[in-house]
Amino acid sequence: MRPEALLEAQEWLNRANRDLRIAAANLRGAEVFPDAAVFFAQQAAEKALKAFLVAHDHPFPRTHDLERLVEWCETIEGGFAAFLGAARTLSPYAIGFRYPGGPQEPEMAEAQEALGLAGEIVRFVHDRLWGASALGGPP
Repeated sequence: MRPEALLEAQEWLNRANRDLRIAAANLRGAEVFPDAAVFFAQQAAEKALKAFLVAHDHPFPRTHDLERLVEWCETIEGGFAAFLGAARTLSPYAIGFRYPGGPQEPEMAEAQEALGLAGEIVRFVHDRLWGASALGGPP
């Protein structure tokens, strides 16, 4: 991997981690908004998957479709196949609760599940790019 690509991937992953922290803080707050938590969980997973693609110089169009992103990642690293179910669960959260005409917000358990799934994807990407023992990113 090119050093420049890894630096850009680190920026994507930093934002993914921030989105995870926002989602988690939202679920612990005095006032809880599960709809915001699932949105930020989806965003974290999306940015992590894009970090992996960026690191490998794999182009991708603007998309919130996590299934497509997982499939592209899988062409580089077969282990991403394990996240197709998570991608199906998380993808609708990009817009599902954000606009009128749909449900107001998910149940708390659904938001906690989304946060867990997104966290698994972010950790997997981090481990594939920098190894499980690396704490903050590239050495």
